[in-house]
Amino acid sequence: MVPYNQLEGNLPSDIGITLYNLRVLNVGGNLFTGSIPVTISNLTKLYYFSISQCGFTGKVPSLEKLHDLGKILLYDNHLGTGEVDDLSFFDTLTNATRLSLVSLTTNNFGGVLLESISNFSKEFSFLNVAWNRLVGTIPSGIGNLINLQLLFLSHNHLSGNIPSDIGKLQKLQVLGLAHNTFHGEIPSSFENLTSLFWLTMYENNLRGSIPSYVEKYKFLQVPSLDHNSLSGVIPKEVVSLSLLQYLSLAHNNLIGSLPLDIGLLRNLETLDVSQNMLVGQIPASIGSCVMLTSLNMEDNKLSGILPSALAHLRGIEELDLSHNNLSGNKKLCGGIPELQLQSCNSKRSRSRRFDLTVKLIFSISFGLLGLLLLLCFLYLCWFRKTINVPLVKFSGNSFLQLSYQSLLKATDGFSPANLIGGGSFGSVYKGILDEGRKVVAVKVLNLRFPGASKSFIAQCKALKSIKHRNLVKIITACASIDYQGNDFKALVYDFMVNGTLEESLHPNDHNNAAHEESRRLNFLQRLNIAIDVASALDYLHQYCSEPIVHCDLKPSNVLFDDEMTAHVSDFGLARFLLEATSNSSANQSSSIGIRGSIGYTAPEYGMGNEVSPSGDVYSYGILLLEMFTGKRPIDSMFSDGLTLHKFAKVALLEQVLNIVDPTLVQQMGMREASSSIQIAQNHSSSSTHEIQECLVSVLKIGIACSDDLPTDRMDIKDVVSQLHAIRARTMLETVAQGGKSTRNVG
Repeated sequence: MVPYNQLEGNLPSDIGITLYNLRVLNVGGNLFTGSIPVTISNLTKLYYFSISQCGFTGKVPSLEKLHDLGKILLYDNHLGTGEVDDLSFFDTLTNATRLSLVSLTTNNFGGVLLESISNFSKEFSFLNVAWNRLVGTIPSGIGNLINLQLLFLSHNHLSGNIPSDIGKLQKLQVLGLAHNTFHGEIPSSFENLTSLFWLTMYENNLRGSIPSYVEKYKFLQVPSLDHNSLSGVIPKEVVSLSLLQYLSLAHNNLIGSLPLDIGLLRNLETLDVSQNMLVGQIPASIGSCVMLTSLNMEDNKLSGILPSALAHLRGIEELDLSHNNLSGNKKLCGGIPELQLQSCNSKRSRSRRFDLTVKLIFSISFGLLGLLLLLCFLYLCWFRKTINVPLVKFSGNSFLQLSYQSLLKATDGFSPANLIGGGSFGSVYKGILDEGRKVVAVKVLNLRFPGASKSFIAQCKALKSIKHRNLVKIITACASIDYQGNDFKALVYDFMVNGTLEESLHPNDHNNAAHEESRRLNFLQRLNIAIDVASALDYLHQYCSEPIVHCDLKPSNVLFDDEMTAHVSDFGLARFLLEATSNSSANQSSSIGIRGSIGYTAPEYGMGNEVSPSGDVYSYGILLLEMFTGKRPIDSMFSDGLTLHKFAKVALLEQVLNIVDPTLVQQMGMREASSSIQIAQNHSSSSTHEIQECLVSVLKIGIACSDDLPTDRMDIKDVVSQLHAIRARTMLETVAQGGKSTRNVG
């Protein structure tokens, strides 16, 4: 790796022969020219391929043999010839089963987006081909990329309707379609894109109205729809977007008046509705938009007097209300030298407006309040109050009825070979049900263990009332008699194919060397897991019909599905908060058995205090510190008063890299990394510094959550918000890698 130096010349033509075992090739930010050697196709072990910000020309050779390829960064070169087959190498990427990122922005790629992108890896999450010369339509098969989070197609020559299949990309957070020639209406399927925080579709030929379903975009911060042919009114639902910071609807055919409650947009910094056909008065509530620095309403049909509430906009830097029917409108521009007002001009420079847009976007990017990946799937769990076989919704309109005999058969007689773990009061087995050959996890309770029966009841009660994408999904429960006449109780869950967080954080303890590397989690994966777990706790504490305290949060109780989405499991110690606090004396006596697991249990529980959400927050803080330091709270190094919390707190004041999980340090390029480690980040010094800052922010959250005093711990909803903000910074840093010019973000 030799990025960001002054190296020049061509890459050696035999690079794929002499370095055939290479895992990471990063020569970005140098002065290389010429074409990419065709021998690159011999680097069959290559994972990270970056030649960005150089002067390479010509076409990209076949990458068909590069099955391990995960990240491709070719941005800011002169690649492509403007010909129809410039992206033919896309066809050779369908064999790359680990491909997650492709950035080609600011090149000369011509031709069309090939249908082959619909066959990219299921891990594929980032596509940036902005600022090229692409033509044609967006392939409808793009809807197959269900894990796509960032899609940049701006500043090309794409045309046709925006395919409704984009609405299938429910994880999409950033969508850039600006400066093309798309026509037609905004697809109704966009209603499903509830994770968006960045949406740019300016400078197209879009028509129709702005859909009212925008109210579902709770985390939208930067929408730009200007310079289209949109009509109708500005939907009143837009005022519910409390995180909105930039809104541009200029140069359309919008009618009606501004929403009366526009003042609810307290975070709004820029509002541009110029050159439309808006009527009525300027709402007085706009004075509540105290963050506004730019307000442009010129060239409409607004009337009446200016609301005195405009005086509250103390931070305003640009205000244009010209060319309206406002009282005294002639004095709003020109003719007052003392105010240095420019002459009225309805034809503004688009380049000036775009520069302002980019400047604003990047100035607010590091203060984002947060993103939230909303509920993608709601799991329905019903229980019947019966001591025998319960009836629980399984699939369609049928019900699953399971007996002791069926579970015995499913687990091959509860064979030790199928034992996959243990939880509170029982053991967990992998099983296969006859019905559809469904793979399940069967938790069999050890009823000889004190409290096991109560645990079964607690889990049934808790699990029947919860439904969240980050909580384990229960299929059914079984209370029966085994063949020896003993009571038998079991819970049946969806099987989580990727194991537990415990196994991923400490692979040496659970897997052989062949599987160790595959379990290593990079920074963004850990951040996503942290958000998943925090979201689950936020739901349990605030949004259940009866708030629930989990009481046993730890890495072994965090499970991963096939997409590495985290699910909190094991509610054997869970307590309903209202039930616990309604009888404090009873709870005080029973809390002795509700201590959770050593190292993760809140210290106040050891003194007999009542269970509370802050106890879960403590456990979460310890878990978060463990995730990013790689150290268990019961590590032998923690003795004589030293705890994981104190260890991390002291390190923040000295050298944070000394406590970070060595795997992360290597992955992020903060020390010299072995070529066998997958590099997950760009290795420029600015990028590394930004990721380190994000890492420090995460550790601060873990420290704040694990404070000894419950009153000094963070609220879990604030944890979710701050972690989303950190992820936004991380992802925007990735976006920034898409090109050295800030214009590439649109």
